[in-house]
This record gives sequence, C-alpha cells and structure tokens, in this order.
Amino acid sequence: MKKVLIIAASDSDLEVMCNAGKILDEFGIEYEMTISSAHRSPERTKELVEKAKNEEIKVIIAGAGMAAHLAGVIAAEFPLPVIGVPLESGVLSGVDALLSTMQMPPGVPVATMAINGSKNAGILAVQILATSDEALKQKIVEFRNKMSMAVQEKSLKLK
Repeated sequence: MKKVLIIAASDSDLEVMCNAGKILDEFGIEYEMTISSAHRSPERTKELVEKAKNEEIKVIIAGAGMAAHLAGVIAAEFPLPVIGVPLESGVLSGVDALLSTMQMPPGVPVATMAINGSKNAGILAVQILATSDEALKQKIVEFRNKMSMAVQEKSLKLK
C-alpha cells in the first residue's frame, strides 16, 4: 500500500524530488510521484489531495520553487503531515520558496526542509511512518549507524 505521495510542481523539479523517492525505496516504502502546480493546475492539486485522503496516504512531500505555495495549499486540505521542499530557482535561488513554505499561518503547519532538501524530506517521512512501525524504526537506527560508520571510514583514510 502506498503511504507517501510526492508531488513536484513541474517536471523540471523531478530531478531534485527523486531524491526523496530514493530514500523511500531504500526503506522499502511504497510511494507515488506525480506533478501538479498549485497555481497552474489547482483543480488537479485538489483532486490529488482528495485521492490521497481516500487511499490512506500518511505523508505528502511537496516540492516547488519561485515562491510557489504547493505545500501550503496541500496542507490546507490534507489532515496529515505535509513536508515542503523549497526548490532552488529564479533570481532569489530558492529563498523565496523557502520563506513561502515555512511561513504558514497557525493551524496549517508544513514541515519545511532546506532548499533542495528532498533527501531529508524522504527521511522525515520514514521517521513519521516509523512512529507506528517498530521494524521501520529499527531500519532508521541501522541507517544512522551506517552513516556514522561511513564518516569514521573516511576519517581513517586521512591518516
């Protein structure tokens, strides 16, 4: 059963957003990835959120640039966690997207990642799902141990 929906605001955003998918693949979590714009295809965005509610999606990851407010629009309609990924684009290099994603009104939160931080979005989605899945929680512990070992191995090569 798909538990995560990844939505990119345009096809040019897919390369960055695929990093979230790679993390979900690594943890064996089924997901769907699609494209929809809060501004250019608002009806499609709304339909995707309604479909996500009916399909028991647990987390939505939404990525957009240039102050596009995809994650906020989704969070206004979706009752479960929404993770926003501001994407680097335009003259402000993603700072506009970062601010529009994180500056949500009280009552409509969006967990906001760093600019182009889709890998962390995938990890946070896994952590959210792990709150009710002990095996997944153990996989996160193993993932972090593996990261720690990689740092130690790189350090040893410096000597």
